[in-house]
Amino acid sequence: MSTNGPTLHIDPARIIDDVDPRIYSGFTEHMGRCIYGGLYEPDNQHGLSDEKTGFRKDVMALLKELKIPVVRYPGGNFVSSYRWQDGIGPKELRPRRPELAWLNEESNQFGTGQPKLNSFAWCRELGTEPYICFNFGTGTLEDALAWLEYCNGSGNTYWANLRRKNGHPEPYKVKYWSLGNEVWGPWQVGQMESLDYAKKAFQWAKALRLLDPTIELISCGETGYADWDRVTLKVLAPVVDYHSIHIYTESRGKHEINVTGPAAAEKAIQITRSLIELAKIENNLDKSLTICFDEWNVWDPVRAPGDKGAEEHYDLSDAIAVAAWLNVFIRQADIVKFACIAQSVNVISPIITSPEGLFRQATYYPLHLFSTLMRGKSLDVLVDTRSQQEAVYLGPTVPSFTQLLAKHDPPSKQLTKYIDVSAVIAENGKEVRVAIANRHETQAFTVPLVFGPNATVEEEVKVYEVWHEDLKANNTFGDEKVKTVEKSVKVEGSYEAKKHSFQILVFKLL
Repeated sequence: MSTNGPTLHIDPARIIDDVDPRIYSGFTEHMGRCIYGGLYEPDNQHGLSDEKTGFRKDVMALLKELKIPVVRYPGGNFVSSYRWQDGIGPKELRPRRPELAWLNEESNQFGTGQPKLNSFAWCRELGTEPYICFNFGTGTLEDALAWLEYCNGSGNTYWANLRRKNGHPEPYKVKYWSLGNEVWGPWQVGQMESLDYAKKAFQWAKALRLLDPTIELISCGETGYADWDRVTLKVLAPVVDYHSIHIYTESRGKHEINVTGPAAAEKAIQITRSLIELAKIENNLDKSLTICFDEWNVWDPVRAPGDKGAEEHYDLSDAIAVAAWLNVFIRQADIVKFACIAQSVNVISPIITSPEGLFRQATYYPLHLFSTLMRGKSLDVLVDTRSQQEAVYLGPTVPSFTQLLAKHDPPSKQLTKYIDVSAVIAENGKEVRVAIANRHETQAFTVPLVFGPNATVEEEVKVYEVWHEDLKANNTFGDEKVKTVEKSVKVEGSYEAKKHSFQILVFKLL
């Protein structure tokens, strides 16, 4: 039994900005089974890996389905004690090192070395661009300059020549580089205070751009609503192109907390937008500076500890939370130009492997639908709950500020509406695609859709739905309970969104 839901007002003229395809980027870290036993398994005994490269062919095929434009590498916390030089040259000569982030050992068999067997070769086969994070813990500016020279150098210089000697004559032309990872965190090797980090990163940025002025740099942010972000942006705004944010959401055993978690990320984005504008004003800057949300996902570190491999087994509730995350990025398309789901294989990932095969987790399906369908121009949709406050969740949230703000925000600004929506005009200009997550655990909603004032759509609508009767339904090897169902329906003014469901509706413009 459904109840009347909020009205969606959709006007194709109300364009926010282009949806940057880079919001569908990935992240691969030397952590758990992400690299070894995930995307790279040269000793696989079941014919699943390429005999020449060791790359898992089945993993590659699924990642290609996601149309991933950029992949961040090699970390993550891992990078803060990583010696990139260990991952080049003949594999049999590479040293095995203690790994301090996840208390493991690193074989260095996968790195930036041999041209057909390294991370860049993997990126080329996937059809994506690499994005490298510098070691700001044990690493030095000299190390960073050497890595940049090895990857991008075209002159007759030591590291560029070593790359040629290792089998790759032409530069790799790596465009994106970040100035450290979570340097603010007490778990990080080389933790720093905000101003100390900002001063160091400023000097690194100057030197790196002298070596290669074509690169784009990402500053190390925190949550977007921390004083770290204010301090670092004030100093680094003149020399960086993006400011990073990291946030993970979790359920703590409650569905509503799970699916409203991304509201905190949206508020963080709004605050970071203001901090960026403030930094640009203070520095009198005339430049583009946007957000790179380069770690995001649902992750409960209690049920999936990082030092145990962080292998989450996601259910439908998590899939709806991921859909809510992606709705945020679409709605904030004018400031979020880059986002990397953490991570791409096995580790808090939409894909789980074994030596015998793999399966798509519940979270794979909303990610796939967004990446393939939600491209084009983001629309400013009004979700009108003014006469339906029961359509807004005002219960406990994590973090708590989401609930506290929602209680006092006007209906147009509340971020915890049960019906969570984003929309785009498709790249072909002939369709409006509306992503609707019904975050309510038990209540279906009949959702009126009003197009206009100068737009009409066909009543026959293609629907891509992710749903299961059981909110805790999940997938495993040979049994995918949660997946996308395609259907055509007639939408005569309203659409019924099932309880705890996600769907994308494709309307053809007349």
